[in-house]
Amino acid sequence: MKKIICLAVISLLSLGAYAQNLLVYDAEEGQALERATVSIETDLLSSLITNDQGVVNIDPLRGEKSIQIYSLGYVPKNLSYAELKAQNFKVGLIAEVLALDQVVVSATRWSQSSRELPLNIKTLKTKDIYFNNPQTSADLLGSSGEVFIQKSQQGGGSPMIRGFATNRLLIAVDGIRMNNAIFRSGNLQQVISLDPFAIERTEIYFGPGSVIYGSDAIGGVMSFSTLKPQLSQDTNTLVKGSAYSRFASANQERSQHFDTNVGWQKWAYRASISYSNYGNLRMGSQGSDELLRPWSVQRIDSTDRVVRNTDPELQLNTGFEQFNTLQKLLFKPNANWDFEYALHYSTTSNYDRLDRLIRTRNAMPRAAEWYYGPQIWLMNKLEVNYRKKTLLADKITLRLAQQSFEESRNDRDFQSPDLFRKTENVQAYSLNLDVLKRLSLRHKIFYGLEAVYNDVQSSGIVENIVTGNIANAANRYPQANWQSFAVYLNHEWELNEKFTSQLGLRYNHFIVNSDFSDNLDFYPLNFRESSLSTGNLTGSLGFVYRPSEAWKWRLNFGSAFRAPNVDDIGKVFDSGDAIVVVPNPDLKAEYAYNAEFGLATLLGESLKLDLSAYYTYLDHAMLRRPDLLNGADSILYNGELSQVQSVQNAASANVYGFQLGLDWQIDHHFVLRNSFNWQRGQEENQDGNVGPSRHAAPMFGTSRLSFEEKALRLELNLQYSGAVKAEDLNFEEQGKAYIYQLDEKGEVYSPAWYTLNFKSSYQLNESWSINAGLENITDQRYRTYSSGLVAAGRNFILGVRAQF
Repeated sequence: MKKIICLAVISLLSLGAYAQNLLVYDAEEGQALERATVSIETDLLSSLITNDQGVVNIDPLRGEKSIQIYSLGYVPKNLSYAELKAQNFKVGLIAEVLALDQVVVSATRWSQSSRELPLNIKTLKTKDIYFNNPQTSADLLGSSGEVFIQKSQQGGGSPMIRGFATNRLLIAVDGIRMNNAIFRSGNLQQVISLDPFAIERTEIYFGPGSVIYGSDAIGGVMSFSTLKPQLSQDTNTLVKGSAYSRFASANQERSQHFDTNVGWQKWAYRASISYSNYGNLRMGSQGSDELLRPWSVQRIDSTDRVVRNTDPELQLNTGFEQFNTLQKLLFKPNANWDFEYALHYSTTSNYDRLDRLIRTRNAMPRAAEWYYGPQIWLMNKLEVNYRKKTLLADKITLRLAQQSFEESRNDRDFQSPDLFRKTENVQAYSLNLDVLKRLSLRHKIFYGLEAVYNDVQSSGIVENIVTGNIANAANRYPQANWQSFAVYLNHEWELNEKFTSQLGLRYNHFIVNSDFSDNLDFYPLNFRESSLSTGNLTGSLGFVYRPSEAWKWRLNFGSAFRAPNVDDIGKVFDSGDAIVVVPNPDLKAEYAYNAEFGLATLLGESLKLDLSAYYTYLDHAMLRRPDLLNGADSILYNGELSQVQSVQNAASANVYGFQLGLDWQIDHHFVLRNSFNWQRGQEENQDGNVGPSRHAAPMFGTSRLSFEEKALRLELNLQYSGAVKAEDLNFEEQGKAYIYQLDEKGEVYSPAWYTLNFKSSYQLNESWSINAGLENITDQRYRTYSSGLVAAGRNFILGVRAQF
């Protein structure tokens, strides 16, 4: 008892001038570990506990010979005080192979233990990203085994999570929302603007996240953390970095990457640069001939001609190039403040949209050309962190960001001289203020505010490729601005050691102003301007019950919303054969209501089970429906009589399903990990009947058998997806026979598929390592659901990394 009292008293003096602090952190990720315990073996009851920065005062333990450092989900360490001193009072803990607990950031924007959260969050750590060796950030998400990826072209990748996709999912980069005012309901490829070589950590937050992230976070949040500058811990300059080179055979990929860090005690600089060249993608040899690419369109002697492809397994017009750079500068004047500036830049070459190039009309190609111009993304970000306990806050983070987006669409019909070019530029400005305050030992609040402003500029021209004449054409969007202002509050209450609750609320007001004047010469619109101003209140309530360290039960209820953006309200575009979508200035927000139950348990010392079951109801869903324009149900669009449709709050939808994870640690070297995802979605069709949801992917999953021994890591994995039968295909997808196959009845469907894959990495020494793999070993020929691109066939990958 005397020692307990002594420890408590001395801990209260931890702010004293001579206090010795110990930092406990995740050895792989470098993140501070909150609530880690530090104790001596003879008196475990008098443990010292790290704060939210992973720091604890260990003055009471001076001179001790055996000090245990432990955090739930990590392998404990026993060190003497002298050994801690030799390590500069910093201890990195290694995560257990099977663990219920992990450090996450995306749930509240602050690092905290997942044991407190009623949410399902999947984390991809640095070592996993490096080992999986993804070509793009879309492939990185797909490597999780819990995100389904659709691809219309090789320069793309549209994630599907829990029956939602595109602008019903949110992308965050270093805490900044990437979603902008023209994120569409059709498939998106913006995620590939992120450089997988520069990503340190990815968190996939499943389910509604609107309380923290606002509009669009209905199905989930994909939060990416990029390379961080590192300060020197002594008077010597810290210089480190790495170089990486990779080759892949299926598309003759050649990628190069270099990053470096220069750190002093108060300043640090981090730079990264990557370049990738992807050739035409080769499909597999084992599968249906319906997927072959037997022809392409070439312009010969000023005439469009259909040319036979002598190698139909090679998907012509699928190659592209990409360049990325990242620059960060950190200034930390003292223990309370740090300032970080970041510059992100990404650009691609032109790349063809393959699913539009394989469409036919009257047995002839519909398009001679259909390609995206360079996809350009620029972000400037200033982040300020203040860590000092005050009446209103323990930690404060301010993020100011400016983003520029540019994208364009270029299309020309077969045998037509008119090339239509539509270019969009978005300037996005945002302010996020996030605050953490611990009210008491068992109460924490997270609160903050957000302001977002998007300016949209759209232009359209038509070029006669024969004469060179250029004329104005209809814009894809009106000239518009989109604004959002929000405040939020999240309260965490740890009732006791076993039970935690979380309650969150957010009020969001948004304003959309659109000017359609530029398009009045092209379409008989009965309005010139539109304005929308309204608010949304969303909330969440969750509970976590931990009867023991081997069990975690969770229950979560939440709502989310998606405010209409400029793409919803004002877009004019060709959505398919003889269909044109026109503006609807009367749109309102759509709301989602979600319930989720989950459990995670360790069954003995070798098995881990993780299960989540969910149901989401979407009200006032924004979906495309037939409409009239000045009383007409059809208008001329690009010279073709097309049915008029618009995005309307015309339906409701629901999605339900479950996610299952089962891990088996066979022994100290072998681990078998399995993930399985099943979902079903329903939405109202145009005729008022209920049909399958477009973005509810078929069942899919991954099984991985891995082996680790010192510097060697090997993995054999199986990836698979179920079929989507004709009767289960969404009504919009039924009209896209060119990307599906025919069943025995002659109806379109999406077949099941699987791939068997092998990956390996070997650390040659402290500086050099090798990654090698063989994907799709059996050379399967298949398309993933809703994709225009046929997936890669057998693919050999070799990467070499040097570190200094």
